[in-house]
Amino acid sequence: MARDSNATKARLLDAAFSEFAAYGIAGARVDRIADAAQANKRLIYVYYGNKEQLFDAVLQRALETGSESVPFDADDLPGYAGAVFDHLVERPELMRLVLWKQLERPGSTGAEAESYEGKIEAVRRAQEAGRVNAGLAPADVLTLVIGLSQAWFGAMGGPAAGVGATAWPAARLAAHRAAVVESVHRITVP
Repeated sequence: MARDSNATKARLLDAAFSEFAAYGIAGARVDRIADAAQANKRLIYVYYGNKEQLFDAVLQRALETGSESVPFDADDLPGYAGAVFDHLVERPELMRLVLWKQLERPGSTGAEAESYEGKIEAVRRAQEAGRVNAGLAPADVLTLVIGLSQAWFGAMGGPAAGVGATAWPAARLAAHRAAVVESVHRITVP
């Protein structure tokens, strides 16, 4: 029977995403990832190198998935913020992965920096056209939009709290989403 390396790689990335979201880079175990993916541990090293490189691949995949799921629109930053919020509601473990990344590897990766640069340039163009408030630097606008979108998920007991946490009721999530969208509207719409 022929092996499907793409399917194995996908299973490894899925298992690694869950492992890294739960335990971070330092706490993640390659054995658990291989077991969860029903793959030979050796394949992690063959396909991805070491555990840190596997984390990079997981993070890259999460960035790509996020960009596809939530396209950036500098002309509708409140809508973008709401869409990011919704994306995180659907995948609270993504915020846990981001928090681990910030704790264990502060700073931007090359892919993150490239993504931010494109968004900052789009905000700058929207500011020049008068569609986005020009009172803040474009990078600061983007930082605020992303920060507001993610704020509820990093809060103690928030949706990304993890094991043992109870899900927030839909009404509470809707209220938080509305607050995010309104806050972004206030700082970005001229």
